Amino acid sequence: MKHSIYIVCVMLLIGTLLGSCFKDPEINNPDSTPPSPPTDITYKALLGGARIFYTIPNDEDLLSVNASYTNAGGKKFSFSASYFRDSLDVIGFGDTAPKKVEIFSLDRANNKSEVVTLEVVPLESAISRVANSIELKPAFSSFFIDWENELEQSINVYVKFNYNDGGTNREFTSVFSSNLPVERRFIDNLNLPENEQVNVKIQVADIYGNFSDFKDFGSISLLSDDELPKSGWYLPQANDSIGGVPQGFGDGLEGRLRYLVDGIIDRGDNLNFMHTHSRGRTGNSADGNMPWNVIIDLGAEYKLSRILTHQRHSGGVENISRGQYYQSENVGIYEMYIWDEDAQAWELITEHKIPVPVGKSELEFVKLGEAGDLAYMFPDEPQFTKPTRYFRYRAMKSFNANYTREDANCLSEITLYGKKVN
Repeated sequence: MKHSIYIVCVMLLIGTLLGSCFKDPEINNPDSTPPSPPTDITYKALLGGARIFYTIPNDEDLLSVNASYTNAGGKKFSFSASYFRDSLDVIGFGDTAPKKVEIFSLDRANNKSEVVTLEVVPLESAISRVANSIELKPAFSSFFIDWENELEQSINVYVKFNYNDGGTNREFTSVFSSNLPVERRFIDNLNLPENEQVNVKIQVADIYGNFSDFKDFGSISLLSDDELPKSGWYLPQANDSIGGVPQGFGDGLEGRLRYLVDGIIDRGDNLNFMHTHSRGRTGNSADGNMPWNVIIDLGAEYKLSRILTHQRHSGGVENISRGQYYQSENVGIYEMYIWDEDAQAWELITEHKIPVPVGKSELEFVKLGEAGDLAYMFPDEPQFTKPTRYFRYRAMKSFNANYTREDANCLSEITLYGKKVN
C-alpha cells in the first residue's frame, strides 16, 4: 500500500514539472507586437479581380497575408493566403474601374500589421463574361438559355419574360444559380401557340453584389408538338429484325416488353417495366446484354421532336424512397434512331446521357423519377426529324460505375412527341 502511494506521488510530481516545462509561452506572455506588413507589392490584373504579389514579412509567428475591399454598396469582402505563399487573389469586381485594396499581415496572436493600400485595375468582370456568352433558343413549348462561366464562380441568372395569354399579359421571372463552366437551363411548359411571341430579358449577378445590365433578346416564337398516341403502336417480337437490327428482349422475370408503351410507369408496387434478364440483345444469353434495342412501329408517319423516358422504380409500396431511380439496372445512356425509307437504313439522331440529380432527398428523387427524363431529338437546334414510321431506342450504358457498365436491364416507359405527317 505504501509503495502504491509513493508511486502516485512521484507521478503527480513529474506531471507538475512537465506541465511547467511545456506551458505555451504565449499564454503566460501574450504577444501584442503586430507583424510587419508585406513589402514589394505588385499585382497582375485578372478577369474581375487581381492577383497580388508580395514579399512576406520576417515574423516567426506570421499566420497569413490578407486583403480586402469594400464595394459600392458598402459591403466588405476579405481574402487570405497562408504564410508560405507569396501571392493571393482578390476577385468579385463588377467592372474595370480602378479599385482600392487594403493589404495587411496577421500573426497567430491575431495582431494586425499596418495596412498598405494598393490601387488595381481589373479586367472584364465575371458577370460581364457570362452575360456576353448567353444564347437563347426557342424550343418545343419552351425556350432555353446557354451560357459559359469560365471562372466557375457562383452566379445567378435572372430571366424575365412576358407574353399575352388570351388578352392578359403574363409576366414572370425565373432565377437560375450555377457555378458550372457550361450550363443550359429551360423555361418550359409554356404551351403557347406558335404565333404567340415571348419577350425575354436576362440579367446576371454574382455573390459580390454585382449586376449586369438586362440584355434584351426581343421576341421569340416557340415551337409546338403533340404527344404521339400509343394506341397505334406495334412492337416487333424479340429478335425480329428491321434493317438488320434485332428487337431487344424484355420479358425477363416480372418484366414485359409491352409495358414500355402502355402509358403506365413503374411505381414500385405495380412492377410495370421491361427486364432483359441480362440477355437483352436478342434473348439468347450467348448474344449478351447491351446494347439492346427497342424498335417501335408508330403505325403512321411522324416527324419526331422529343422523347420522355421513365425508369424502373421498385422503391416500395409507399412510394417515398428512391428505389432504383438513377442507379441500379436502369439505362443511363441511350441513342435514338429513325428509319430512313429512302436510304433503307437506320439514321442516328442523337445520343442522350440522363443526368443524375445531386443533393436530393429520397422523396425528391421519387418526384423527379416519376416526372421522367425529357430529351430533344436535336438538343442544340430544336427541330423535327424527317418523316418516319419506325423509331429505335438503343440502350448503351447503365448509370453504374459512372455510366461505364453494360448492365442496364430495365426501362419502364417510352413516350414520343412530334407531328403526324398528313
